[in-house]
Amino acid sequence: MIRRVLVANRGEIAVRVMRACRDMGIETVAVYSEADRESMHVEQADTAVCIGPPPGRRSYLDMSSVVAAALGTGADAIHPGYGFLAENAEFAALCAAQGVIFVGPSPHAIHAVGDKIIARDTVAKAGVPVVGGTKDAISDPAEAAELARSIGMPVLLKARGGGGGRGMRVVDDAAGVASAFLDASREAEAAFGDGGMYMERYLDAVKHVEIQILADGHGTCVALGERDCSTQRRHQKLIEEAPSPGLDPAIRAQMCEAAVNAARSVDYVGAGTVEFLYDPKTREFFFIEMNARIQVEHPVTEMVTGIDIVKEQLTVASGGKLSISGNVRLDGHAIECRINAEDPSQNFLPSPGLITRYVPPAGPGVRVDSHAYEGYLFPPNYDSLLAKLIVHGKDREESRTRMQRALSEYVIEGIKTTIPFHIAMMDHPEFRAGNITTQFVGKQVSV
Repeated sequence: MIRRVLVANRGEIAVRVMRACRDMGIETVAVYSEADRESMHVEQADTAVCIGPPPGRRSYLDMSSVVAAALGTGADAIHPGYGFLAENAEFAALCAAQGVIFVGPSPHAIHAVGDKIIARDTVAKAGVPVVGGTKDAISDPAEAAELARSIGMPVLLKARGGGGGRGMRVVDDAAGVASAFLDASREAEAAFGDGGMYMERYLDAVKHVEIQILADGHGTCVALGERDCSTQRRHQKLIEEAPSPGLDPAIRAQMCEAAVNAARSVDYVGAGTVEFLYDPKTREFFFIEMNARIQVEHPVTEMVTGIDIVKEQLTVASGGKLSISGNVRLDGHAIECRINAEDPSQNFLPSPGLITRYVPPAGPGVRVDSHAYEGYLFPPNYDSLLAKLIVHGKDREESRTRMQRALSEYVIEGIKTTIPFHIAMMDHPEFRAGNITTQFVGKQVSV
């Protein structure tokens, strides 16, 4: 078994991983930048090491410093969380070369699913349906414009090596493809160090549905049902729920089978997520990407399955077997709201600063994953995610009303947050009916 884990991340996910480690009797090591000296994950770790100044590239993205911190503190494993180095095949290989367990898939699997062009081709050969688009990387704006005409407008430009909405552009007119390509490529290069792009046929009025999978090194690969991530703004997820409202059980079974096939096609081991677009009108679904890490929204799956995904990750990384196999039963309904330090009334303008009052909600079926506390100076250097509020109920309506209650109880003063947006969403007729598609927030919701 792993004895000591260095958590190569910050914020709420670092705190979440450390809690799982403590439950398993595993010691923890935190790494932090100078901007995170007062962060909760630093306080909760058994040992903490400062690895550099605030910019991510000089701290959390500095592979040598992270591995050196692991070796210097006697950590035998590194859990990357999500973001930063979580899907970096070079980092996973460096860990292996230094004799440190990387809590995640192999470098081969990370590369196979991390390059979105390779991933599309690989899963298509495994029989998984993919959205029509380019088979090779695009590096030239003129080539992009020509390909867009052959695919048919509108199209979606996507970074081949990224995620999280960065390096993505929807283009409605062929005349705008070249400029959109340059903008997206520059953004992808800055975010991921890779400006390579590919193109897909753009599907409007669809649902974003993803399947959580777990696989061990003993041949077991299981799907833990789906999450609906359709409530999003500019490709950034805002609300997730499990299961997806109105999804036919037969379609769910097909999606789960496709996700397992996708994972097996790259010899995947660990926790991962296979993402699909689902058209309720035609009942078709299409693979869009696979994330080789734990997701921000993993708690909703944990709430409806009773499975601790981080514990399973650590067990698998230790060479053990999954605690589950076969079909996983879903119990009730869960909803997660991402509470960001942003002002929704000002076009979601970031709102870092001092939290002068902090009172999280509680009660039956309520979970809060956060690194915030009263007196915490929320830094401007990183992602704006402040907390994840997750609720569980016997059905979707109980979960929705429970979320309304929890949001009304949540007190965060000193900075602006997205709580007002979530309150408005919970009471919106379309959300209540479960009719949300990926285009809904951008077109209809205001605070």
